[in-house]
Amino acid sequence: IAHYSSVFDLLSPARAWCQAAAQKLPGGIGSKLCDLLPALDGDLKTMTFLQEVVDILLAYITESFDRETKVIDFHYPNELLQRNNWELQDEPETLDDILISCRATLKYAIKTAHPRYFNQLSTGLDMVGLAADWLTSTANTNMFTYEVAPVFVLLEYVTLKKMREIIGWEDGRGDGIFSPGGAISNMYAMLLARFKMFPEVKEKGMSSVPRLAAFTSEHSHFSIKKGAAALGIGTESVICIKADESGKMIPADLERKILEAKQKGFVPFFVSATAGTTVYGAFDPLIAISDICKKYQVWFHVDGAWGGSLIMSRMHKWKLDGVERSVLKLTWNPHKMMAVPLQCSALLVREEGLMQNCNQMHACYLFQQDKHYDLSYDTGDKALQCGRHVDIFKLWLMWRAKGTIGFEAQIDKCLELSEYLYNKIKDREGYEMVFNGKPQHTNVCFWYLPPGMRYMEDKEEKKKRLHKVAPVIKARMMEYGTTMVSYQPQGDKVNFFRMVISNPAATFEDIDFLIEEIERLGQDL
Repeated sequence: IAHYSSVFDLLSPARAWCQAAAQKLPGGIGSKLCDLLPALDGDLKTMTFLQEVVDILLAYITESFDRETKVIDFHYPNELLQRNNWELQDEPETLDDILISCRATLKYAIKTAHPRYFNQLSTGLDMVGLAADWLTSTANTNMFTYEVAPVFVLLEYVTLKKMREIIGWEDGRGDGIFSPGGAISNMYAMLLARFKMFPEVKEKGMSSVPRLAAFTSEHSHFSIKKGAAALGIGTESVICIKADESGKMIPADLERKILEAKQKGFVPFFVSATAGTTVYGAFDPLIAISDICKKYQVWFHVDGAWGGSLIMSRMHKWKLDGVERSVLKLTWNPHKMMAVPLQCSALLVREEGLMQNCNQMHACYLFQQDKHYDLSYDTGDKALQCGRHVDIFKLWLMWRAKGTIGFEAQIDKCLELSEYLYNKIKDREGYEMVFNGKPQHTNVCFWYLPPGMRYMEDKEEKKKRLHKVAPVIKARMMEYGTTMVSYQPQGDKVNFFRMVISNPAATFEDIDFLIEEIERLGQDL
């Protein structure tokens, strides 16, 4: 509260100035876009308009943290389409109309900063990260060369080096890049593994290489198969490895399937282990997998999009033991457990120069070789993208504000809350855990059995009905707007709740509320 008060105190002189300026404007804020900068004498109208926008944003921010407000004001798609005129017109609207559109957009948006929003892996809203996002949009530049993004390029260099040091790579050596999300980071990893083994594929394509095989857990993220499809390797060439009851890859099955693939004429080139699976939050046994990859000379990648941030915690980093062995690369998404505003995903690469050799195309209008500064800071040619958004500043500024110990405390708190939830429901009447044992991450997977279903003797009928419980409770959560938590089936298991905690604003009281709300909404089922 004190923090928000200080924010408003800082803004009040600017607001007073804008109100005074607005009185001087003959047309008021009802002016149009053509009256704003870069229009001549457009500075007063621009300041007034932007201050109005900031007021809307600040009101939304304070609402988002208020537990008395709804997480969501839910409407069905057709209803929401009819509630407002969202269509694009030929004629410009007034700035008053633009402000109305801003308010309407936020009115129906999900309050992802709300302490009772648990629906996705990315939740919460960090004030310093938000400020950094505003600054980034104001700077409005591209990350492809040092000449157009000097500070941002240097911050990416500094931050990636720090992240590699934390992993345990000697002196933080290596390479890396920030990409549009974990799915793209994982695809980069597969692309680099293929190039490392068969560099001719860059020019001659897939016809120049043998049949490739990639390996990943049956609980891994769908992006591994999606990357194989995009790269022309094919989803049938992604071989899924069995997981144990808690969702961890079984190393013996990995070795068996590598040998089977070789016997069938495939060339194993890529193994993706997961540090923090999406549903169970499981951490694959990285050391055992690394040993197998070394034995068969297969490139080892760790998808730590969800669980990679635990390496910041002295209490929990043991779950990533072996990550420093990842021969090639690691995906790490600070926009999840570190609560950096979306999007912020890093691919960290062990071998310097590999990304450049794999992706560079020497576009002479961007990457001239006779520039007057160190060309290693022109990072754009190692990326698949040309235009690349500045994602680094949010993470860098938050790191400056919190320090490593601040991130550690934030992560530890989320894991403490998940353990609290697990301990409250594991023996509570009406709840059944999806797998035995304490979860390794903040994922808590469980079924809620309404009173009328708890003593059913027909197991098949009980299973059939239980499959419908979580979707109905979730729909009621959204219609009441009280909270949001995800659900899904997994293999032969019917729909269950998957609770995840990454929101720094959540408290023990919010966990208690969630349990009570599930019971209230599911009592009559």
